[in-house]
Amino acid sequence: MLFGFGLWQLLALFGTGLAAGFVDSIAGGGGLLTLPVLLSLGLEPKYALGTNKLQATCGSGSAAFHYGRAGAVHWKDCVRGFMVTLIGAALGTAAVQSISTEILKRLLPPLLLAIAIYMLVKPELGKQDHAPRMPRSRFDLIFGLGLGFYDGFLGPGTGTFWTMAFVLALGFNMTRATAHTKVMNLASNLSSLAFFLILGKLYFVAGAAMGLGQLLGARLGAGLVIKRGTKLIRPIFISMVLLLIVKLIYSSYLTGGQK
Repeated sequence: MLFGFGLWQLLALFGTGLAAGFVDSIAGGGGLLTLPVLLSLGLEPKYALGTNKLQATCGSGSAAFHYGRAGAVHWKDCVRGFMVTLIGAALGTAAVQSISTEILKRLLPPLLLAIAIYMLVKPELGKQDHAPRMPRSRFDLIFGLGLGFYDGFLGPGTGTFWTMAFVLALGFNMTRATAHTKVMNLASNLSSLAFFLILGKLYFVAGAAMGLGQLLGARLGAGLVIKRGTKLIRPIFISMVLLLIVKLIYSSYLTGGQK
């Protein structure tokens, strides 16, 4: 046993983080793997959520770094959006303590389904850059606050919404959109992680074991995206959106709102 966790548990956490980091760096949705595993090990929900934010921060940080190193991220353009997203996520994390998330959870499946259908009927979407539909300053304010708040408040599908926002509003191709999504994911993850750190609601050893896997998995996934681009992202992106829909329908409609 190591700090309350057996060797096999730590190896399972590392392997889960590796798989989640790989998938999440390509199309998002890594939380579909990580949170159920943490809960299956007997962690109380609040501790599972805090530990999940620790490992997710490792993954989004690793992916953002490797995308940036490959030239897919323009760091100077991200500063304002990053800071606004930090604030939005802090507000969302504070709000979730007193506001029910059930209505929003029930609205998400049809919204995500609309995104999946739109991607299927628009096969050229995100293949190349096009002219932005709004100024970057307005984009940062609207989506930084909105999606930052959403990620702190609820979370599922945040990466999907960010990617679509970058493609539709700023005209990014899917590779650039995915890369910049990881930067914004890092901002909201850091903000929420700070909240759980203050409350002491996480297990560092479990989060570190899973986080190490995330670091490696995100590096591998980001490298693959840089090499293969939209042809790789598109099918995995749509698949993860559909899996997320199934998960949300199950948790919101079939289990009485339980996670």
